[in-house]
Amino acid sequence: MAEPIGLGLPDVAPVIAPRRKTRQLMVGNVGVGSDHQVSVQSMTNTKTHDINSTLQQIAQLTTAGCDMVRVAVPKPVDAEALTAIAAKSPIPVIADIHFQPKYIFSAIDAGCAAVRVNPGNIKEFDGRVKEVAKAAGDAGIPIRIGVNGGSLDQRILAKYNGKATPEALVESALWEAGLFEEHGYGDIAISVKHSDPVLMVQAYQQLAEQCDYPLHLGVTEAGPKFAGTIKSSVAFGALLSRGIGDTIRVSLSADPVEEIKVGDQILQALNLRQRGFEIVSCPSCGRAQVDVYKLADEVTAAFEGFDVPLRVAVMGCVVNGPGEARDADLGVASGNGKGQIFVKGEVIKSVPEAKIVETLLEEAERIIEEEGLQPVKGVKADIKVTG
Repeated sequence: MAEPIGLGLPDVAPVIAPRRKTRQLMVGNVGVGSDHQVSVQSMTNTKTHDINSTLQQIAQLTTAGCDMVRVAVPKPVDAEALTAIAAKSPIPVIADIHFQPKYIFSAIDAGCAAVRVNPGNIKEFDGRVKEVAKAAGDAGIPIRIGVNGGSLDQRILAKYNGKATPEALVESALWEAGLFEEHGYGDIAISVKHSDPVLMVQAYQQLAEQCDYPLHLGVTEAGPKFAGTIKSSVAFGALLSRGIGDTIRVSLSADPVEEIKVGDQILQALNLRQRGFEIVSCPSCGRAQVDVYKLADEVTAAFEGFDVPLRVAVMGCVVNGPGEARDADLGVASGNGKGQIFVKGEVIKSVPEAKIVETLLEEAERIIEEEGLQPVKGVKADIKVTG
C-alpha cells in the first residue's frame, strides 16, 4: 500500500494579513485590540426593562458564541434595569446610549462593562465629555464612539453638503475622540458604520490610517438575513483581510443569534477564529453517481450538535473525491452503490451506500477520542459546498 498522504488541516492556520496594531482595551473580561482575537458581539432586541427576557436572550447569545452584548437604554426603566442585567449576565454588557446623556452615567453606575455613545444624536454631548470621561475613567471602563451614516452630527453633515461621506464619518469620530483625549481619557474604541458596504469600507480604511484606536466593524441596517449576511461578509472580509477590525457585529433583521452564527463563520473563514465542526460537500455534477444533496443532508442530520474542530467531506465522485476534499479530516467519496471512506487523504475502507453515515459517525468518534479534540466555544456545524 502507498504511504498515506498527510492532507489534514495545517498545524498553524495561515492568515491573509497581520492585524493592525492598536491600543488595548478590556470590556469586562474580554480583551479588545490587536493583542486579542477579534470578538463577536450582538444586541438584544428585548425591552431592556424586561430583565428576565433580556437575560434569557443574553444566555442564548452566549451559548451561540457571543463575546459581549449591547442593550438599548431609551427610557428610565431601562436604565434602572441595568444593574441587575450587568450583574447576572454571563458576558460583558455594553449600554447603548442615544439622545439622553444622563443614561451614560446610569450605565456606568450600574456596572456595565462599557458604554457606546452616538455623539450625533446625544443632546449637548460635547459639553458633557469632561463629565463622561471622568466617570468612565474612575470606573475603569472603555467607551465606544459609534458614528453612523444615518445620525451624523449636523455640523459635520453640513460641512460635507449633507452627505455622510467616509471623510465625514471619520472626521466626526476623531473629533469626538479628541475631546476625550483633551481630558486625559483614551480608553476608546470607534465605529464608523454605514449601510453602504463600499462607503463603510472606505471609512474604516481612512480611520485605520489616522489612529490606533481599536475598531468595531459593522454595516448598519444591513437588511434581512440573506442580504445582510452578504453585505457584512463582503465588507468585513475586505477589512479583516487587511488586518483592520478588532470586534464585529453583523446587523441583521433576524434573531440576534443568527448574527453570532454569521459573524463566527466570517472569522473562521479568515482563520481569525479556531474552526469548529465543518461539513464540506461538492455541488454535484454529471460525474456524480449518488444523490449528493440527499447524502449531505443525511450526514448533516447525523452530526447535528458536533462542536469539535473536525472537517468531514461528502463527495459524489470516487474519481476525484478524496483529492478534492484534501483538507478534510474524514470523508466519503461515493459511487456505484458504495462509499470510499478516507481519513486525512488515505482511503481506509469501502462500505455499502446504506452504511456510509453510520461509518462516518464511528470514524469521527474514533478520531475525536484518539486526538482528544475539545469543543470550540460557540461553534456549531458549518455546511459548505465546494467545487
